[in-house]
Amino acid sequence: MARISNLYYAEMETMIGPITLFRSQKGLCRIDFSIGEAVHRQVERWSRQHLLTDQMLYDDSALEEYTKQLELYFSGESIQFNGDIDLIGTHFQKLVWEALMEIPYGEVRSYKEVAQAIGAPKAVRAIGGANNRNHIPIIIPCHRVIGSNGALVGYGGGLHIKEKLLQLEGAKFEKKLQA
Repeated sequence: MARISNLYYAEMETMIGPITLFRSQKGLCRIDFSIGEAVHRQVERWSRQHLLTDQMLYDDSALEEYTKQLELYFSGESIQFNGDIDLIGTHFQKLVWEALMEIPYGEVRSYKEVAQAIGAPKAVRAIGGANNRNHIPIIIPCHRVIGSNGALVGYGGGLHIKEKLLQLEGAKFEKKLQA
């Protein structure tokens, strides 16, 4: 993979707290549930690991289409996200993430159902691992994946954020939180 010239970022306040969005030349490649220096250090390591770049530039205009769509989403509108995304992961992870993007707004699926949808019914734990490596949460809606018993399990931003996102969407789920 060739290095890209710059990684652009923008920050925004949302109902779930501040987030930072990152864009490569190919499209949106990362959303972090925080802002500031700690996020920058983490993303610099991630970027070097994936042979992207060491250059990060703040540029609201480079991410404007994504921030506008996220503003609509957080205002409670059922939107279909569009715009280029840059999926950085293994073939299996990308397969899972593409399946997640097929889960409709306001609906949930179990890890088992996602595994079945990609033709790997025994890969339930691997689905969880791919969700954990999803660097574009919300747009790739891993928050819509719950345990087969209805419990809210495994979310990188924290289960409280997963619950807020599902409530925003009006999703039907049992409020069984598991640590």
